[in-house]
Amino acid sequence: MHVPGLIPAAQSTLAVWHDLLKRNAMEELDPLLSDRIVFRSPVAHTAYPGREAIKLVLKTVNTVFRDFTYHRMFATEDGKSLVLEFSATIDGKAMKGIDMLRFDDAGKIEEFEVMVRPMSGLHALAEAMGAKLSGQQAVLKGQG
Repeated sequence: MHVPGLIPAAQSTLAVWHDLLKRNAMEELDPLLSDRIVFRSPVAHTAYPGREAIKLVLKTVNTVFRDFTYHRMFATEDGKSLVLEFSATIDGKAMKGIDMLRFDDAGKIEEFEVMVRPMSGLHALAEAMGAKLSGQQAVLKGQG
């Protein structure tokens, strides 16, 4: 999907991102990620640093979400940030959310932040992810 205003390198990253998402191939994310990658979860106060953390979270959330669909995409004026609006369900609870991505000049993802609503969907997400990521704190803190 082409997003008007997004820098060409980020457009390429976005195309690969959609392919990886469709295949749940988050283990192939490394070439898309900056060395400074940080993931900000809607259910965690502290950001998750590093490639291993973001790959773990995104691979896991792909097993939790049902009927995940992107609807709209918006780029910032500088062409280095992107908002992807999505919907999904978890345990029968509908939710809407956004993925906010910031890219470096080479089109690598530096920051990936997720926001979700309504509260019932956020709670379902927190419960499902907490159960699946139990015991993975070292990876999530960038120590694994």
